Amino acid sequence: MSLGGPASALADRPDDKPLLHETDATSGAQKAAFVPEVPAEPFIPVEGPAPVIAAGDRGPVIPNQYIVVFKNGISRAQSKAQVKEIVTQHGGRLLLSYEHVLNGYAVQMPEEAVFALQRNRNVSFIEQDFVVAAADTQTGATWGIDRLDQRDLPLNSSYTYNTSGSGVHAYIIDTGIRLTHSEFVGRIGNGFDAVTAGGNANDCNGHGTHVAGTVGGTTYGVAKKVMLHPVRVLDCNGSGSNSGVIAGVDWVTANHSKPAVASMSLGGSASSALDSAVQNSIGAGVTYAIAAGNSSSSACNYSPARVSAAITVGSVTSSDTRASSSNFGSCLDLFAPGVSITSAWYTGDSATNTLSGTSMATPHVAGVAALYLSTNPTALPQMVRDAIVNGATNGKVIDAGTGSPNKLLYSLFTTPLPNVIVNPGFESGSNMGWTESSGRGYAIVATGRPRTGSYSAWTGGYNSASDYVQQRVTVPTNGTLSYWWRMETQESGTTVYDRMYVRLYDGSTGALITTLRTWSNASPKNVWGQDSLSLASYAGRSVIVRFQTTTDSSLPSSFFVDDVSLQ
Repeated sequence: MSLGGPASALADRPDDKPLLHETDATSGAQKAAFVPEVPAEPFIPVEGPAPVIAAGDRGPVIPNQYIVVFKNGISRAQSKAQVKEIVTQHGGRLLLSYEHVLNGYAVQMPEEAVFALQRNRNVSFIEQDFVVAAADTQTGATWGIDRLDQRDLPLNSSYTYNTSGSGVHAYIIDTGIRLTHSEFVGRIGNGFDAVTAGGNANDCNGHGTHVAGTVGGTTYGVAKKVMLHPVRVLDCNGSGSNSGVIAGVDWVTANHSKPAVASMSLGGSASSALDSAVQNSIGAGVTYAIAAGNSSSSACNYSPARVSAAITVGSVTSSDTRASSSNFGSCLDLFAPGVSITSAWYTGDSATNTLSGTSMATPHVAGVAALYLSTNPTALPQMVRDAIVNGATNGKVIDAGTGSPNKLLYSLFTTPLPNVIVNPGFESGSNMGWTESSGRGYAIVATGRPRTGSYSAWTGGYNSASDYVQQRVTVPTNGTLSYWWRMETQESGTTVYDRMYVRLYDGSTGALITTLRTWSNASPKNVWGQDSLSLASYAGRSVIVRFQTTTDSSLPSSFFVDDVSLQ
């Protein structure tokens, strides 16, 4: 049905479409929309035990310390009760709970507790905890940010920037930051300390301060007005546990302010738990710049460098040659200056030091991401990554390494293309740009669950729903479709009954071209998430972008869409 404007959205919605519940057609009973938290179920043995991922040669093992990750669809209350029960039975203890990036826990426990958790049908995997560390460094002369603003050598002894990163938040997941350093006056935000309980994340190693100085120091920084947040996960020796790093990522995911970028100049060998944590944090809207590592080998063998949604960074010298220690390969996204980089240091409020490594290359990329976000504050991480990678200078890196993209970081962006979506936040109702349809005649554009502003598109929420909202557009060159979505459901478990499709139809014939994405009642619920989809192959074509929902005959799900962009 057509909607006259925002003021009429709720008036057009019948009272029998509740936001959080629906009467079940079979029983007439009212059911709660959300599955209540329940006590632990008995441990039920299964034929195939959950795998234990050994640390191997990834780093020094932390004795009797593990990361336990539960399967999707298991409530956090249930998983926490189960892990606490079995661990305490065997004399262990719960160390950390990950509330946002994993349904998982860091625990200390003996081997018999590991065996018991392996037999729990709800456990996905158990990973040995191990020590991670900041990347190797060496001293040398400075050249720094001079290389970023020019396509070619020689250097011109200047750094030109057309924005300063103001309004952007940079999270330095490292050894902390020297909070009183003159490079950061008035620009230290809230932080987190995974090393010292109740600590203030002040740096006693120097690595994190150096990284922060490159991201946003007033003298040595790329983005000179970015807000810097210390996330201390490594100790005074520059080392820490994998579980502690995940705790830092979890904190960033829960507490970040947008627009946000995280710099991770650390890592180790492959860790499924850390990879999942970073991937989920990116899904929550945080752009990640990650060091490729300094082992002169494939970055695809290291975490979190191998996370495809992150921006993985290799290191070059001042002659544009790949640093001899820099990792390489197809998991890299680009290279940045990383040899003999001068920045702030932890020993005094004016102290500096000159270091080398992919740890030094990565904050250059994080700083450039902050520059981009300052002028594109609603950009999704995929859009930020695409802008940086596509804007990089091609063919300059000498000996880039087998499988590496030959791309060198460049900091001056062209003016972004405008968003071709009309009324992207639905604030002007469905008559402006959008067409809506509901199987029961409900208003789709409504005030039920806006992410920003007062309105969003709400599809489903009743039994046997068939709803959609759509807009006809011409796809721009290198067009990327991004949107925020949210799902609420009365269903439990992982069986799929209700779905929202993101689809493209031909703008002339109305024929279905493709289904770009499918969300369901088994997808993450009760939280807004971002999605980004490339439409580059449809550039210049008239298409209809449709968000379409179907539900089955009971226990309905609602799907919400807001802040849509195609540019």
